[in-house]
Amino acid sequence: MLNRTIFGVVVGLGTLLGGANLAYADDVYIPLISKGFQHQFWQAVKSGAEQSAKEHKVRITFEGPETEAMVDKQIDMLSAALAKKPQALGIAALDSKAAIPLLKRAQSAKIPVIAFDSGVDSDIPLTTCATDNVAAAALAADKMAEAIGNAGEVGVIVHDQTSRTGVDRRDGFLNQMKKHSNVKIVSVQYGGGDHLKSAEIAKAMIQANPNLKGIFGANEGSAEGAAIGVKEAGKKLVLIGFDSGKEQKANITSGLMLGAITQNPVGIGKCTVDSAVKALKGEKLPPKIDTGFFWYDKTNMSDPKIAAVLYD
Repeated sequence: MLNRTIFGVVVGLGTLLGGANLAYADDVYIPLISKGFQHQFWQAVKSGAEQSAKEHKVRITFEGPETEAMVDKQIDMLSAALAKKPQALGIAALDSKAAIPLLKRAQSAKIPVIAFDSGVDSDIPLTTCATDNVAAAALAADKMAEAIGNAGEVGVIVHDQTSRTGVDRRDGFLNQMKKHSNVKIVSVQYGGGDHLKSAEIAKAMIQANPNLKGIFGANEGSAEGAAIGVKEAGKKLVLIGFDSGKEQKANITSGLMLGAITQNPVGIGKCTVDSAVKALKGEKLPPKIDTGFFWYDKTNMSDPKIAAVLYD
């Protein structure tokens, strides 16, 4: 009787463990490798990704290097994620070329790759969930030109010249500004998305160009830094930013900054996980999914449509 009871317990335990292993084997794991963590933007992207993961009952991780200048660290994170043999992968590349060898490895292992926020110079990602950064920066250029009376000198602070977002926002702004022939771009500098470095760049820009009328900051850290630099230099300029966050919103409310372009970071996160799940089901995805953008200033920040995509 005792032996039979023990046998029953062992068989029951074996069934339980077998069930657990089966459940683990069926677990869909999707790591998302972000460009960074220091900006509130990425926390909002993470929130959207987590919402989608919950809806689809999949497991995700979301990580990125401490700063957006750490390309090598992001590559290490991507390599470590692939070593866990995920079912799909999300990547917001800091360098549009550096990630390609690892993404080729993912492709060989039949791991669907979804790019988000910042794509790569390759057709390996099945889609890219992102803002139309060229169009968004062009709108910022038009707003800047209008604010300075369509004439004068303007500086640009960009987070980097290696990521797709850095290149597209820079070029979108510069190319659109060519249509405003009396506006001259006197300087384009790169601050790595770091607000302190961007503040120093802004101060140097103001000192070197005493007739400067405006500065465009191409991401959250660049814009926050430009605002700090302008404040410390004691100069009145037209400041236009990109993204949202507590500091930018406060600077717009106070009048230090005219306005900014906001993306839809929660939507980017949701789109990334939604797209990965669709890819795993064999659904065809469009090459790009435009997650939208808006201009905001103190006149429309409380508009429900705008407020929904601002984050702090």
